[in-house]
Amino acid sequence: MDQFYLGNSALYQTLVKGVKLLPAPKPSDAVTSPDMVVGARIRPLLDDDLAAGFPCAVFPRLSQKGLVDVHDLYNHPKGRPILKSFKYQVDSLFDSKTTTEEIYHNLVADLIPVAWNGGIGTLFAYGQTGSGKTFTVSRLVQLVAETLTDGSLGGDREIYFTVVELAGNSAYDLLNSRKPISVLEDSFGVTQLAGVEEHHVRGRAEIMDLIERASSFRQTAPTLKNGASSRSHGICRIRVKNPAADTEGLLYLIDLAGSEAARDVAAHGADRMRETRDINMSLSVLKDCIRGKAMSDALKRAGGPRPKQKRPHIPFRQSALTKVLKHVFDPVGDQVCKTVVIACINPSLGDVGPSKNTLRYAEMLRVVVPKTGETRDVFTAPPPTIRMNTQARESGTTAVPPRLTGPLSSRDLAPNSWQMPFKKRVRPGMVVIWNPNPELCVSLGLAEDDVKLAAVLCPASVMTGAVQDAIRDVADGRGQPRTDFEDSLDGRAQYLCALVTPGPVAEAYELNLWRHTVIAVDDMEKEVILEYDPSARYYYVCS
Repeated sequence: MDQFYLGNSALYQTLVKGVKLLPAPKPSDAVTSPDMVVGARIRPLLDDDLAAGFPCAVFPRLSQKGLVDVHDLYNHPKGRPILKSFKYQVDSLFDSKTTTEEIYHNLVADLIPVAWNGGIGTLFAYGQTGSGKTFTVSRLVQLVAETLTDGSLGGDREIYFTVVELAGNSAYDLLNSRKPISVLEDSFGVTQLAGVEEHHVRGRAEIMDLIERASSFRQTAPTLKNGASSRSHGICRIRVKNPAADTEGLLYLIDLAGSEAARDVAAHGADRMRETRDINMSLSVLKDCIRGKAMSDALKRAGGPRPKQKRPHIPFRQSALTKVLKHVFDPVGDQVCKTVVIACINPSLGDVGPSKNTLRYAEMLRVVVPKTGETRDVFTAPPPTIRMNTQARESGTTAVPPRLTGPLSSRDLAPNSWQMPFKKRVRPGMVVIWNPNPELCVSLGLAEDDVKLAAVLCPASVMTGAVQDAIRDVADGRGQPRTDFEDSLDGRAQYLCALVTPGPVAEAYELNLWRHTVIAVDDMEKEVILEYDPSARYYYVCS
């Protein structure tokens, strides 16, 4: 492919001069999430690129903020090569003349007050090997160290410094002669770096010494595109402790391993190919986690998901990198989180393919949220009422509910029933969110990250005879074996329930009438309205 680009370099430059730029996207009533900022840095063309004859293929559009054009040459089988143009949008775009100091003041400086005041600030540098990630992050770490120690931030803090390296599923302490450490999850579900040394630093010079020591132990290897490519993820963790308030914040500065196409390492054998697959897999999981977290935060600010909209799934357990950063992606965490991603771009035509992939990756991390308007959370908003036969209800007779014109629903037909306290109106047919412990989740085969739903069948106390004997050993919602069915709250303290589990189709659920458990009312959290779609044969959450 390189020979194709070099052989048609003159034609390419002629076509680029006559290109008509793709129209920019029209302004809309939407903005990107303020807690997820995506920037791109275009490094200068290197002397090697110029000597080889590769022209520039990446062009920032100066008239429109954050818009970049990429022009690629396509080897058309029926004629001469043709030019294909692509445009990508990021929040902040930095051209080859931008200094790292400017990037720091525009993007990264905002992360420091977050960590200083007890939140979590995270910086990721992503891109093809040789695109300038390590160069960028190394200088940014120095600038962060200067800010943390120059006295410009109010209050006294204790600063603790850790640098680790992740290579595949292995982890190493770069401040302890690259000693192996373990990434473990404790009994509270918190990820711990077992065996890592944390250094209490008191000045800029001490931090600089630690940075230099860590750099000397960082794993590198030659590849086709870079003679000293980072073949691992470097994580600099700065813990900021406030002794007066007994709180702490975290600042992560992460130099990700260089992403590569398989052809870039084809000459290096099976081990390097396997290494590349591991790197690209972890980067893919990281993208899903970053975007899932940003979408979760956006929905939280908007008031919750729309009807039939499933909450984002954050697969942080699928790689060692995202396990270490689990609390960064925790959707129910109470710490303020702000994330900055810098996509580093090689502008050479010889690397136009990886550059497009990097910009596409960065563009997918941008989460658009509406400027105005509210979205009700279907898990908390009271359901609208439905009329029923008022005369029959007042006379005390049994009335047949009116035939629903829409799908079958678990909604209570009694008007204004939702105004009663939730735990006072639990009834057969209601679908609830409940909170089992982790051991019970395992025994019931429930995914830990999914919302736990169950359909109430009947009070456990009404079970008698053989039926009672059959369910006597069923564990209750706390994971304890049932020894009796005595109820203490109006005869409704425990209920026999059927599990409701996610279906094979997105946002769909299945009612498993053959999978029972006994749930205490105290373990039920909220009501959820499900409607049955006969055409799809699945249940869906509705408002």
